Amino acid sequence: MIGAVGAGLLGLLALSIPVGIVLFLLGFGVDTFFSSFPLSRGLGNMVWSSSNYATLIAIPFFVLLGEILVRSGVAGRTYAALDRWVSWLPGGLVHANIATATMFSATSGSSVATAATVATVAMPQAEKLGYDPKLFSGAIAAGGTLGIMIPPSINLIVYGFLTQSSIPQLFLAGLIPGLALALAFMAVTALICAVRPELGGQQRTFPLALMLRGLIDLAPILVLFGLIVGSIYRGWATPTEAAAVGVAGALLIAAFFRGLSLEMIRLSLLGTVKITAMIMLIVLGASFLNFTLASAGLGREINAFLEGLGLGPLGTILVVVVLYIVLGFFIETLSLMVVTIPIVVPIVLAQGYDPIWFGILMIVLVEMALITPPVGLNLYVVQGARKTGKIGEVMLGVIPFALIMLAMAFALIAFPQIALWLPGALN
Repeated sequence: MIGAVGAGLLGLLALSIPVGIVLFLLGFGVDTFFSSFPLSRGLGNMVWSSSNYATLIAIPFFVLLGEILVRSGVAGRTYAALDRWVSWLPGGLVHANIATATMFSATSGSSVATAATVATVAMPQAEKLGYDPKLFSGAIAAGGTLGIMIPPSINLIVYGFLTQSSIPQLFLAGLIPGLALALAFMAVTALICAVRPELGGQQRTFPLALMLRGLIDLAPILVLFGLIVGSIYRGWATPTEAAAVGVAGALLIAAFFRGLSLEMIRLSLLGTVKITAMIMLIVLGASFLNFTLASAGLGREINAFLEGLGLGPLGTILVVVVLYIVLGFFIETLSLMVVTIPIVVPIVLAQGYDPIWFGILMIVLVEMALITPPVGLNLYVVQGARKTGKIGEVMLGVIPFALIMLAMAFALIAFPQIALWLPGALN
């Protein structure tokens, strides 16, 4: 059954059928060929029960928040301000790409939205200032992945929803690994450009007065982050309520910078509807597929397979890491999570691992999937913003950053406190 489902998944995706539809079709296929009961008769009730959770309302709110910040011009101001502060490093403006992605990750909750935001603002600068297109675009694609690690994160919300884990605890656990990844991205960029200065373009410095004035443009993102995350951790708001507060804050910021208009609101709402519809179709399709797979006994098959390997906890988690890396080549990230979580998480927890820790490890592995071909969404988002050159350049550019993510995954396995220290300290 595992082989048949995998082959069906790859075959349908190769036909360019939308992922959500593919998941429903696979669910019907499992029901038809591997189940002795007509599982699809309960499709209506299953879809309703899967979507009838208040936690999921946070998703469109966070998407809308990111849309408002992008379309009101806040993104451009943030990028210009960070350019003044980090372009003196070897690699110059590449560091501004990573720093801007980090800041927008703290408000948007979406990697694709973060990558699209930074790419739109940054790409016009690459050729004008003589940057290597591979490193420049690769840094944007990799920096965008931080959108699902640094809180608030849509993917962490989905993980918490599917595993019944504490979303505030997941947000706390993702903060240190997310910031560590951002610093590691900047460090590897500086190292590459110190060895080969021609890749990094021109290092620039700005007067201190101009740098200090730029802090005004960074303040809105910091205020929003404090407003959203602080209200959750202080117990003043649930993640859903905090997302709504964030949208209100984004509207006020847009009005303050004179970026608020009826057309901006219309475009933001339209973008939110499109992205949310895509996410929810995937979630519902995966829920139906998970239901049919569990009913057909896939969980028992995987458990029997792992038990047959005779591996201990470390061996099991390493097999899981390899599984996610391989699947990440072919499956879109949110789909990868919702399809595998109900199967993999019980196995991991049975080995004595913490669900909050595993959620962060999974997010690191899913981040890699965003920048590994052939289905790495951030690769195509950045290439779309470039409008010139070949996507192979973007794929080559992300290699150093993908290796950093792999190193972070092994660091989390070796030192779980990287993720668990902050939740434990604040508790």
